[in-house]
Amino acid sequence: MSDKKTEIIRILKEFEGKSISGEELGEALGISRTMVWKYIKSLQNDGYPITSSQKVGYKLDHVPDILYPENIMSGLENRLIGRSVIYYDEVDSTNNAAKRIARESDDGTVVISRIQKSGRGRLGRPWISPDGGIWLSIIIKPKISLAHASRLTILAGITVTKIMRDMGVDAVIKWPNDVLINKKKVCGILTELNAEIEQIEYVIVGIGINANNEIGDFTEELRKNSTTLKQETGKPVNRVELVQDILSEFEQQYIRFNTQPFSSILDEWIELSDTLGKHVTIMTPTRMISGKAIAITENGSLIVRKADGISEEVIGGRCMYEIS
Repeated sequence: MSDKKTEIIRILKEFEGKSISGEELGEALGISRTMVWKYIKSLQNDGYPITSSQKVGYKLDHVPDILYPENIMSGLENRLIGRSVIYYDEVDSTNNAAKRIARESDDGTVVISRIQKSGRGRLGRPWISPDGGIWLSIIIKPKISLAHASRLTILAGITVTKIMRDMGVDAVIKWPNDVLINKKKVCGILTELNAEIEQIEYVIVGIGINANNEIGDFTEELRKNSTTLKQETGKPVNRVELVQDILSEFEQQYIRFNTQPFSSILDEWIELSDTLGKHVTIMTPTRMISGKAIAITENGSLIVRKADGISEEVIGGRCMYEIS
């Protein structure tokens, strides 16, 4: 996506609905008025409500709620996460798309799509991903051991939960990778990686959020346990601003991850957790474990104390319990 288009959107936003001439835009961007006109036409074709007048210049009436790179990157002050954004109108899944380009992509690249045709959660379960949601994946190339890769799921859970709480909703984390509001799932996180002999090549952190999509888009089964931000707040959310907030918070959490003891991050996850202290049943591909969730390890495993008093470390699985 063109850096010039991103800069044009940034400048037009700074003028707050006032007009700027093509000559002024050209001088600011170091391009001709003809090239300015071509970029403006391209942006108008993308759906940006830019009006033009020969005497006055160009004006952006408002920023549409479209998750185009120009919208997301305009005003985003991150140094790593989201410095490159790749948009798809439709894709099988953003995690799959990210994996296809991860080796050649910059650290911190974000892949985002309007619709996922084959979104998925843990254990390959389908994730309904219609228009109106936020479906994105972050490509990270951390210098960490393979054993610590699951900590990035913890970072993502904290990030999303904090941002949603800032919106005024009582979001909590359900181990291992869900965010809930009022006992219903609003966000899922899927972390995948590629590594060779303990050396991580890249990690893909996938985040799926039910934002402005409609409950009616879900299957009857999912409606019982799912919600959207629009449903919980009573109004549509600005998805562009929400994505920017998530990317900014994730960058701050990632800086903490690289510079501070992980115990401080884990303490924050514990404060936001809805799982610890509950009687849980965890389904893995091979067995079922039941007991009280008493702790989480620094690698994201759940410690479950079973009825016989023996504690067991569970790496992952489908976690079920009565949500209070």
